[in-house]
Amino acid sequence: MSLACYTKATRPFQGQKPGTSGLRKAVKVFQQEHYTENFVQCILSAMGGAVTGSTLVVGGDGRYFGKKACDTIIKMCAANGVRKVMVGQDGILSTPCVSCIIRKYKTNGGIVLTASHNPGGPNADFGIKFNISNGGPAPDGVTNKIFEISQEIVEYRICPELKCDISKPGTQEFVVDHRPFTVEVVDSVKDYVEYMKEIFDFPAIKGLLQGTSGPPLKVLINAMHGVTGPYVKRIFLEELGASPDSVVNIVPLEDFGGHHPDPNLTYAADLVKAMKEGEYGFGAAFDGDGDRNMILGHKAFFVTPSDSVAVIANNTDCIPYFKKTGVKGLARSMPTGCAIDRVATKKGVEVFEVPTGWKYFGNLMDAGRLSICGEESFGTGSDHIREKDGIWAVLAWLSILAVRNTTVEQVLLDHWATYGRNFFTRYDYENCESAPCNQMMAELDAMSSDSSVVGKELSHGDKRYTVAKIDNFEYTDPIDGALAKKQGVRVLMTDGSRFVFRLSGTGSSGATVRMYVESYESDPATFTKDAQDVLKPLVEIALSVSKLKQFTGRDKPTVIT
Repeated sequence: MSLACYTKATRPFQGQKPGTSGLRKAVKVFQQEHYTENFVQCILSAMGGAVTGSTLVVGGDGRYFGKKACDTIIKMCAANGVRKVMVGQDGILSTPCVSCIIRKYKTNGGIVLTASHNPGGPNADFGIKFNISNGGPAPDGVTNKIFEISQEIVEYRICPELKCDISKPGTQEFVVDHRPFTVEVVDSVKDYVEYMKEIFDFPAIKGLLQGTSGPPLKVLINAMHGVTGPYVKRIFLEELGASPDSVVNIVPLEDFGGHHPDPNLTYAADLVKAMKEGEYGFGAAFDGDGDRNMILGHKAFFVTPSDSVAVIANNTDCIPYFKKTGVKGLARSMPTGCAIDRVATKKGVEVFEVPTGWKYFGNLMDAGRLSICGEESFGTGSDHIREKDGIWAVLAWLSILAVRNTTVEQVLLDHWATYGRNFFTRYDYENCESAPCNQMMAELDAMSSDSSVVGKELSHGDKRYTVAKIDNFEYTDPIDGALAKKQGVRVLMTDGSRFVFRLSGTGSSGATVRMYVESYESDPATFTKDAQDVLKPLVEIALSVSKLKQFTGRDKPTVIT
């Protein structure tokens, strides 16, 4: 029997503009009649003729409203001419795994159901983003097209009679509008784990954890009740033989256990506390959808994301994947600390500075000019897929420790001894009133065209800096020439120090102001100092120049990392 499709009348909703990684709003917004259907239709319509006969991957981080959204998307894919949907069991797929599956099976793309590191639950956030056929987030040209369609949409297509059980792996065949339609429910973990075993030397990591050639490394891995739980269980417990007490919070929950699934020193405080007790030599946490990570050493020695990606780039000889492929280039998002730039210079490879948003790395990877990259927002990855990848980053670190036979702290000390240390911090001011924040950014932007500011001395206490340049960062893609403007105001100093201001595109409401502060030090006597102490003078200067407290009304940030 052929299932019927229907065209439903609708109207545009304001604000369905994808941010740096999809559309993120409160769950209650997505639950409005027609709201989710509208955005999904805009994605499918933006594919144009390519949607007919296509194969799409669907899955997400397991947060509240995910299963309902999965069901809606499958019914709409069927009605819009998609030939096959590959969906994760129970709708579960980490963001890195979605990219892995798209690339492995050469699908036409995927729809990812996640609000990443934002809280989950009925009164929290949900998100939908579209990944293209290379496995990466849709570039600006595609997201702009989706937004344009969202402003004019008057109808969407759906097959409401289609009933699909996604609770167990297997293939289900349907006839929709006299066309064949297939739903393949895939094991949420299998393809990703198989790929990690190709990239890394699992026996060497297993030897490290079990003490084959020395004391075993005790690890503590916190999945924060996000999507990585099943991946952590399969990889660390079943494949690498870690003890059961090495992993915590590995059951995905729709509200992430009531916690904020963001792997930083504030929201992963329970991991920090456990690591400070000294029982474990290595700790890690992941965000809701598995693309972000935090690395800690013995007694909660914190590895900044800027240092983490630089260390991985400097130790590629410890990872079999890079022994085969070589290192084609390195990159970081503009706000990220410049530690990786120094590695690139020493290794004689290209280094790229791109806007915030993983999609900007994709063109470089596809062109064979980029191997390893990172964002200061706890995202690290490589060209093995086209998303940042939290578990990949942890396995990379464990590979380095296994080969170097040393500790996390010693790896960093050795790295700083070679390159010096880029002290780095980020201040987040979340859910601020939008209008004053926009005014603050406008005034900062105006400074970039004031030539009298260059050469000006800025001071706090006995620390003095000289302004070398102020600009609002622009990026011209070296592959396709696409231009991204107004990506954040940078105030650069003559000694290489800098501070940056930008408004985040990952919040679901209000404005989130991010302030990034960085100072380079080559004196070994400074390397073990607390970053906040070293950076305090420049932090105070940045707050003064921006008038941030005046515009936001905040005396302190929501989060410091």
